[in-house]
Amino acid sequence: MRTTTFTRAAAAAVTGLLLLPLSVAPAAAESGDGGLKLTFLGRYTTGTVAAGASEITAYDAATRRVFVVNAQAGTVDVLDIRDPRKPRKVATLATPGANSVAVRRGLVAVAQQAEVKTDRGTVAFFDARSGRKLKQVTVGALPDMLTFTPDGKRVVVANEGEPSSYCEGEVADPEGSVSVVDLRHWTVRTAGFTKFDAERLRAKGVRITGPGATAARDLEPEYVTIEGDTAYVTLQENNALAIVDLDRASVRDVVPLGLKDWSKTGFDASDKDGKIDIRPRPVKGMYQPDAIAHFRDHGRTYLVTANEGDGRDWDCHADEVRVKDLNLALPDAANLKKDTELGRLNVAADSPKDASGAYTELRAFGARSISVRSTSGALVWDSGDQLERLVAKELPDAFNADNEEDDSFDSRSDNKGPEPEGVTVGEVRGRTYAFAGLERVGGIVAYDLANPRAPRLAGYVNTRDFTGSIEDGTAGDVGPEGVLFVPAGDSPTHRPLLVVGNEVSGTTAVYEIR
Repeated sequence: MRTTTFTRAAAAAVTGLLLLPLSVAPAAAESGDGGLKLTFLGRYTTGTVAAGASEITAYDAATRRVFVVNAQAGTVDVLDIRDPRKPRKVATLATPGANSVAVRRGLVAVAQQAEVKTDRGTVAFFDARSGRKLKQVTVGALPDMLTFTPDGKRVVVANEGEPSSYCEGEVADPEGSVSVVDLRHWTVRTAGFTKFDAERLRAKGVRITGPGATAARDLEPEYVTIEGDTAYVTLQENNALAIVDLDRASVRDVVPLGLKDWSKTGFDASDKDGKIDIRPRPVKGMYQPDAIAHFRDHGRTYLVTANEGDGRDWDCHADEVRVKDLNLALPDAANLKKDTELGRLNVAADSPKDASGAYTELRAFGARSISVRSTSGALVWDSGDQLERLVAKELPDAFNADNEEDDSFDSRSDNKGPEPEGVTVGEVRGRTYAFAGLERVGGIVAYDLANPRAPRLAGYVNTRDFTGSIEDGTAGDVGPEGVLFVPAGDSPTHRPLLVVGNEVSGTTAVYEIR
């Protein structure tokens, strides 16, 4: 067992486990002023690397079991964490095509894509204690994430409807949708996007890029958070948010999430300059969040997003291009196209152009940040360049490293940087925190949300061992995907836990928070 706190002294003493106190003094880290103490308790290792063997996690308090999507095996692995220092697998659920899992009051729900991913998928239900399959219902194409409503009466499913081809004569692009499963009657109603017009959405700022695609086919639901009878659904590739009325199973609105102006903050844009170089750039970032969560403060609901970014690369259609390959109508264009400047940066092919076809603006994928938004989608706060500066300070030799390569310093600077992907919120000693996983370099970052307009970075933990080998499975926890918060009242240690599925290392890590 390795124990540490958000202190630099502890970080230096523990190989592969680094934590950041920021301005919080070590003595204050346990005083309840927003600092955290976090203990790495244990991990379960599948032994399978770089194959999605540990992705999304869910927890059943009654049985002290964690349910982990093992996409490589087509199962949900069931882990007993009554002793979280020694998680052990006690069962598997047969769930071919599993993408997501959720648990509520002993009922396990698993989203399963069809063998042909553009066909309609299913949600399978199991008893958490016995593992017996209870029911299966049909939902939309490529169910990517699902969650229970707070009252436990419904399951809401984000059906991504991802395409597989845009080739002439063989376009395979199903409609994205959100399914609402009524658990009292085992009925399914699906909210689609057919009432939305692609051109009108584009005019609002929603990104619609599939060749000749309708809005319904182009919009791709990714992740869901629910308050009351409303679901807030990220549309990652579209840089937008869908607001869904669950009682009516109807999409109320699709709202754009806007652009981040990197000329006012900064990021590292080159993987070929051999250094850390975070500075303002003439680039706009599309937020394109993956995971979303919510919290309440002074009677208001706020959304928290992990702004990973994602481009499309399908048969006969790709929307990622490098700046050096473009005709730029920008000041100092020749210099910008150098590999050590913006030349290597991946940007969207649909970035704005002038009448001659020259690019007048560069839009990169993702915002390399965590954001807080209102329930209307309006930006309340963004972490700016904090995540890259955090990694630069705490892991300078692994800055913007990749999650599938050892010794990969700076290799992701041209493509979304640390890639914040999973996010969750939870209460510790009466304060609300957001916890987000950095998919590439690894680790979990914590933000104190006491002031939604100015969240405070509360710490960073990374249990990746950079002296080990990813390929040999000796690199610890690599590629955090699902981040799960377990409240103190449901925890076997009677203290809050974080359970993190790491898709590259195939490990499930358990941390205790104080």
